[in-house]
Amino acid sequence: MTGDTAPVRPGEELPLEALREALRGRVAGDVDALSVEQFPGGFSNLTYLLRLGEQEYVLRRAPLGPVAKGAHDMAREARLLEKIHPALPVAPRPVLVVEDESVIGSPFYLMERRKGVVVRTRLPGEYAALPDAPRRLSMALIDTLADLHAVDIDAAGLRDLGKPEGFNARQVAGWAGRWRRAREALKDTGDLPPPAQLRDELVIAWLEAHTPPESAHTLVHNDFKLDNLMLDPADPGQVTALLDWEMTTVGDPLVDLGLTLTYWTMPELPGGAPNRVGAASAGFLSRDELVARYEERTARHVTSSLPWYEVLGHFKLAVIVLQIFARYRAGQTSDPRFAPLAGQATWLIGEAWRRISEQGTSSGEDGQSGGTLE
Repeated sequence: MTGDTAPVRPGEELPLEALREALRGRVAGDVDALSVEQFPGGFSNLTYLLRLGEQEYVLRRAPLGPVAKGAHDMAREARLLEKIHPALPVAPRPVLVVEDESVIGSPFYLMERRKGVVVRTRLPGEYAALPDAPRRLSMALIDTLADLHAVDIDAAGLRDLGKPEGFNARQVAGWAGRWRRAREALKDTGDLPPPAQLRDELVIAWLEAHTPPESAHTLVHNDFKLDNLMLDPADPGQVTALLDWEMTTVGDPLVDLGLTLTYWTMPELPGGAPNRVGAASAGFLSRDELVARYEERTARHVTSSLPWYEVLGHFKLAVIVLQIFARYRAGQTSDPRFAPLAGQATWLIGEAWRRISEQGTSSGEDGQSGGTLE
């Protein structure tokens, strides 16, 4: 699949006249020739292609319907990119921030348009004739993550972006709270198994009891995955953009790695499409090879401490998809891609519990202790 656009989905249209006036005199291009298309991927923020004559921009705004306080902060994301772009060129350059909600219904920002291939569930035709495409793509993914974690947060003025001390404990508390609120919203719908069967609270308790100290303090993307990369159509080993900086902060880099491994090893991606790129597909790096490459690029020895981060990765993704499903169930969005997400959240919790159970009574490093939830 490419990063091409599609017509705007019904119900997600932009008010063109108000948008024209908000852009007039503030960006290059022919504002009167404004046309809008939509990027079809993604489950959270809405992303559009704006054409102003020959000039193109990407517009990002929060999803429709109520959003949690502090979430989907477009102004924060744009200010963040202003600092990251010089230090990490694969981060797109922001162009304009509009915080006036009256223009399109929420704050938004424009960034430069990057072009390339977005690989979601299968290897696209552009790479069919390249026998080493799966391996080159795998290397590009993990090398970009290593580059992200190598950004000097002090030189880039990013250390104040978050509070790295105690980051892991706050991750567990924050995601547990979000999970419980989404679960409560669905308590009478029958979409989730009963708590004793779901074992979600056991997963939370294990994460709380085994929280390690931070392995390091770096930039953390917080949603690093393959389809947030754009790749050169002629070379899957070259990244042209890293996208979706909404949740970026400063914290433990292994939180990123744990979530990346979650996506990489899932048989189905959010929405239910079979995952034909990743650890289970021929030619791609296995989970262990991906970890070994990360260790090589970062000079960090992380293998022994990864189980906690992978359980957290599965839990975080379960929270994300359940929050989206709760919005869908409440009628705040009608996107049919969201219909299977409750089942996927259930699977992710089950997979997190399976990984916990595999730990048995073993002891880990970096502050982790094994044990069962007795």
